[in-house]
Order: sequence, then C-alpha cells, then structure tokens
Amino acid sequence: MARAVSRPRIALRLRSTSHSGAKKASPRTKKSRSPDTKSAPRPSTAPGERRPLPFVVRFLVMLIAFAAMVAFAAALAQITLQPSPASEALTHSNLHPGRSLRAYLDQPELRDAFKQIGGNLVLGIPFGVLLPVLVPKARGILRVLLLTAAVMMMVELVQGAVITGRAFDVDDVILNTSGALVGYLLLGRRLNRAVHPRKSRRKNSEA
Repeated sequence: MARAVSRPRIALRLRSTSHSGAKKASPRTKKSRSPDTKSAPRPSTAPGERRPLPFVVRFLVMLIAFAAMVAFAAALAQITLQPSPASEALTHSNLHPGRSLRAYLDQPELRDAFKQIGGNLVLGIPFGVLLPVLVPKARGILRVLLLTAAVMMMVELVQGAVITGRAFDVDDVILNTSGALVGYLLLGRRLNRAVHPRKSRRKNSEA
C-alpha cells in the first residue's frame, strides 16, 4: 500500500514543475518578439513621390529661363514701348474693363480681333512659364498673376505717360494676366515643382 500511495505524489510534482517551467518560458518568447517589431523598416518616402532633380540640371534650367526672360523683356519693350506717331489721333486711354474687348470684337474682320486679343494673351504666357522658375516663392496661381499684373500695369502706365501714339488700356493688362494663367497651368507649375522642390520632399528623400 505504501508503494501505491508514493507514485501519485511523484507524478504531481512532475506536473507542477512542468507548468511552472512553461510559465517562466513564456515571458522570454514575448521579449524575443518585441525587438523584431521595433526594428521593422519604415518607408522613407511616399509611394507616388518623385525624387528631386540633380542640382546641375536645376541650375541649367534656371540659366535657360533667365536668358529667355531677358530676351522676352527686350522683345516686350520693343513691341510695347516703341512710339507710333501715325496712331496718335486714334489712341485713347481705357480705364473701364471690357470696353476695348468689345471694340475688338465689333471689328468687321475677325483677323484684326484675333491679332489684338491673341497677341495680348501670347505676351502674358512667358510670365506664367518663366516666373515660377526664376522666383522660387511663386508657387501659387495668385502670386504669378499678381506679379504679371504689376509688371504689365507699369508697362501700360509708361505707354500712356511717355510713349507717343500709345495709351493706357486696362483690358491689355487683363489679357496679359490671363495669358500668364494659361502658361502657368500648362508648364510653369510643373517646372516650379521640378526646379524648386519643397523642404518636406527633400527630407523624405534623404531619410
């Protein structure tokens, strides 16, 4: 009878030691898993984000844009600031938006209206393309439009005050600014993002 009673006690001791060993081993497994989750690599950049252009490429683009702006300024001065004595009696200042536009559209030939309206629009397109490249802070549409309107307002004021046969026309300023808007939406916005990337994008690319 003594032998039969002693065997279950040994079995109970073995079971208790096995359960305690399993409980002690479980925290080790948790500790070993925690460093793996912390050391998981994090993505440094967004999935659809582009890397900035090299510095040499950006410098060349700005140099070309500067040369183009100088050439455009010379052409603009020749077109707008050249005296026209033959049309002195026909020119009148216009301070009412839309008056000159109606006069252009009322002309018998559409070719003349196309030259007047289309020419003023084309004169504003280089501002929308080149200003975002030369001026890093000109990122938004509003800034480009304000800079273009300010420059063309000065040109119109010089025309009306100094140049013979020229007059101030607010509709020309509106058309030039509209041309700058077209140039910015077509190409200027993309060039500004490529040549002058934002700081957040640079930090993501370096991380």
